[in-house]
Amino acid sequence: MLQLKDASIFQRENLILSHVDLDINKGDFNYIIGKTGSGKSSLMKTLYADLPLQEGEGSIVGFDLIKLKENEIPYLRRKIGIVFQDFKLLNDRTVFDNLLFVLKATGWKNKEEIDEKINDVLEKVDMKTKGFKMPYQLSGGEQQRIAIARALLNNPEMILADEPTGNLDPKTSIEIMNVLEDINRGGITVLMATHDYALILKFPHKTIKCEGNKVFEVV
Repeated sequence: MLQLKDASIFQRENLILSHVDLDINKGDFNYIIGKTGSGKSSLMKTLYADLPLQEGEGSIVGFDLIKLKENEIPYLRRKIGIVFQDFKLLNDRTVFDNLLFVLKATGWKNKEEIDEKINDVLEKVDMKTKGFKMPYQLSGGEQQRIAIARALLNNPEMILADEPTGNLDPKTSIEIMNVLEDINRGGITVLMATHDYALILKFPHKTIKCEGNKVFEVV
């Protein structure tokens, strides 16, 4: 599902992480931890091709990150759902229209199929009655549920969640973790960057740490 071998992660010419070896199998749930500035987000951005992989070997959901061409990036991102800390919802349109925008942008045309898909992902995150709402009418936890629903629209093989509970209170964070756990139990691989050690204790999974330009498993 995801493999990095002797990979180096750069932000422009700055080396952020070196000699990264990482293997994540289908159906895994893994955390990435580390202090602010340790490279978690740079690693995530490399995985969804916001930063190019310049050295080493890397593949994710069947795409070679070294050989990846610009015109292949949208296809890679259809197989990966991305969840951000700050939700990144469009505040000028309803929840339904936020999801519709993504489906139309990725080539969906049949209205019945679109409606069915949007209802399906909203149901998965327990937000089926909120489609008519504007994002700013929702709580932070509800907005993050919508962001997760958006990540599920194109049936991804993997979810990359970058600090998905970072803006949420502890109770809401647990609710969001339960949503991600359900998604993972359905067979979707999850890689989640987090600062929240309480969540890791409550929902234990394999944990990878970024520290001192290195990436290693926490045992």
